[in-house]
Amino acid sequence: MLRAIACALCLVAIVATDAFATSRIKDIAVLQGGRDNQLIGYGLVVGLQGTGDSLRNAPFTEQSMRSMLDTLGVATAEGRARLKNIAAVMVTANLPAFATSGARIDVTVSSLGDATSLGGGQLVMTPLLGADGQIYAVAQGSVSVSGFTAEGQAETVTQGTPTTGRIAGGGIVEREVPVDFSREGGFLLQLRNPDFSTAVRITDAINAHARNAFGHAVAKELDARTVRLNKPKDVSPARFIAAIENIAVETDQPARVVLDEKSGTVVIGADVRVARVAVSHGALTVRITEAPNVVQPAPFSDGVTAVEPNTFIDIDEQGTQIGTIDGVDLQSLVEGLNRLGVQPRDIISILQAIKSAGALNAELVVQ
Repeated sequence: MLRAIACALCLVAIVATDAFATSRIKDIAVLQGGRDNQLIGYGLVVGLQGTGDSLRNAPFTEQSMRSMLDTLGVATAEGRARLKNIAAVMVTANLPAFATSGARIDVTVSSLGDATSLGGGQLVMTPLLGADGQIYAVAQGSVSVSGFTAEGQAETVTQGTPTTGRIAGGGIVEREVPVDFSREGGFLLQLRNPDFSTAVRITDAINAHARNAFGHAVAKELDARTVRLNKPKDVSPARFIAAIENIAVETDQPARVVLDEKSGTVVIGADVRVARVAVSHGALTVRITEAPNVVQPAPFSDGVTAVEPNTFIDIDEQGTQIGTIDGVDLQSLVEGLNRLGVQPRDIISILQAIKSAGALNAELVVQ
């Protein structure tokens, strides 16, 4: 027998009355050189209540524990330990731009072995390395875990992810990333979403402000992502960046439709246009039911019990209709799809078919 599985899907449509959105430069672009740097380290979490690694399945945990104790001057006896209150973890963090020595950063702790929970554990001092292999920070502190696990003899309940935790301010910066911001004469602005029109608008807006404030233009667009800035004389770099980062700019973006087939989410950009097309939509359901019959032989005969197959097939077709969609704007497109009475899952198939027909004037992104 066929089993029908129903899932809840959602349609998300972005409706905009204006084709352009106004944003500050600091919200749509970042300063090159003023970026984060990723750090990583390997450490141990101690003080767990029997939820740590089983040292037989995670031998690296035992090796790390013995190495740590030897460093602290504690002689460890030979033989395999049977501890369950220690876990090997990977520690990750982002080193913010312009972070100085002594600044505190948040760190994330993730189990590396077969520990069931890091709740209540304490991260032992762990060096955090950058991509160049140098130590830039040291992490230590109590691990905060949002999830939990409750286990009995016949059932286990887990909520969240108890094997991943966070230590707020648990990392201390030991080495600064060398950035001589005070001596920079030129800067590069990088757009988060590359677009030639937006890059030109940013350049024009900065130059209009610079002519009033400094007497000459200071910006020049290089490509769809980059805008070059030339710092005026007698102005500090910090004041120069602060003077332009709050300038409002009308941003532009390409027409794009994003389809997430796993969750059934459909996101349609405000600039999406559809040529006039006719769409036929229908749902065909086929049900197959097996109801076998058992046939008994006559009394005192040489026959045997047999099973005769008995199959019922039911075909049901609903919602078959044809409609016209003329998406001169987003609102008309959404109303045209709604008139067909389709669900978001079906809208995904319809939009893919319209794109194949060459009537969807937008980029189609399928996740």
